[in-house]
Amino acid sequence: MSRARWHIQHRTCYTYLVPVRESFNEVRLEPPSNDNQSVESFVLTTTPAASFRHYRDFYANYVHHFEIPSSHASLLIESRAVVLAHPPPPLSSAALPAPLNVLPDFARSGDYADYLGPSRFVDVEPQTWRLALDATFGIADAWQAAQALMRFVHGHLRYHPASTHVHTHLREVLAKRRGVCQDFAHVMLGLCRALKMPARYVSGYLAVEKARSTHAWVELWIPNIGWLGLDPTHNRQIDETYIKIGAGRDYADVPPVAGYYRGTLQRKLEVDVRIEPIA
Repeated sequence: MSRARWHIQHRTCYTYLVPVRESFNEVRLEPPSNDNQSVESFVLTTTPAASFRHYRDFYANYVHHFEIPSSHASLLIESRAVVLAHPPPPLSSAALPAPLNVLPDFARSGDYADYLGPSRFVDVEPQTWRLALDATFGIADAWQAAQALMRFVHGHLRYHPASTHVHTHLREVLAKRRGVCQDFAHVMLGLCRALKMPARYVSGYLAVEKARSTHAWVELWIPNIGWLGLDPTHNRQIDETYIKIGAGRDYADVPPVAGYYRGTLQRKLEVDVRIEPIA
């Protein structure tokens, strides 16, 4: 099993045309420690300085809430983390963890209900179900079906930076057949859920040389195995280069930064992520 230690710096800067006030924000940037990663340190700061309130949301993601009531012309949010990634070995494509036809039985379980139906950016309409059936034709195993859906999304969509935005729905992505990592994830979520495969959206980082923002992929729940990660943007299973921040039904549940304020709508947003290996 491969292991890798990473230092992650994430900077989000808002610059406003004129000063704003009464800024209320939620930040989901703290990675959790779990079976696949160990968080050795995490520090979050803001400029102007603010006090944080910490809690876990409905999906157990770490949330930091802060307020800046006074007037300010810019807002800088910066996090730094050191994470040791130690994911399980890749599951062979020949493995047969569970028959695909047993998954509807789990659809009735409350533990997976949120990851089986439509959400803000994902649907399970007949046209989505038809695509999923075509992509998995002749496949009887859940894990192999999941990989077939990943390959389909990777081949069906074209990665095109700035071709969509954070509020783009699955239907628009399929119509244009292009998007960014979150769009690839949303399409795969719709296809999986259309086949009654519990699937959730994952927000995190991919430690590659050109990484300058967060990444998104999908986790599937396979009976007798658990949650397994697949990245349709890169057509591969997750490994030690992936660092998870949080998960939910889709992007709307795990935005890195969300909030509101009083003042101008004219603002500039700059996001910069830097990931470096630690020996």
